[in-house]
Amino acid sequence: MDTVKTGQFIANLRRERELTQEQLGEALGVSNKTISRWENGNYMPPVEMLQELSAFFHVIINELLSGERLDEHSYRQKAEQNLKESLSQSPFSLQERIDFYKKKWRKDHIFPIVAGLVLVAAAMAAGLIFDNFLRFAALPSGLAWSILLYNRMMAYVEKHAFDGSGSRP
Repeated sequence: MDTVKTGQFIANLRRERELTQEQLGEALGVSNKTISRWENGNYMPPVEMLQELSAFFHVIINELLSGERLDEHSYRQKAEQNLKESLSQSPFSLQERIDFYKKKWRKDHIFPIVAGLVLVAAAMAAGLIFDNFLRFAALPSGLAWSILLYNRMMAYVEKHAFDGSGSRP
């Protein structure tokens, strides 16, 4: 992705609508300096701003990233190229994203994790004291609880880490 070409495209779209940088900035909730930085190619608009620009100018995000209007044939080629470039420029590796969301899930679900451990420990202690089936049931129950929690965590990680945004929330 060529930030200068994208910036020139944004500037052209703005001029077509006969807007100043200040007017566009007000419409998008950013400063005119931010618009200027985008148009000069100093910075690429963040993903959420690409969505806003796309809706505002009635163009597709792929056209913004390519810095030009695209026909259907060009669209397919540019889409693949832009996706590869976006993935290669991601500030976080996939493993970093997975680790981040695992830690986040564990932090957000500390109560069920601790409650499960306490229940398993209590069942084992009761089984040892009263010498009954609880000590035999505690380990499989604890294993089942940990598998359930692990599966829920991984479903959460898959939902968030593989979204392709390349950044942390």
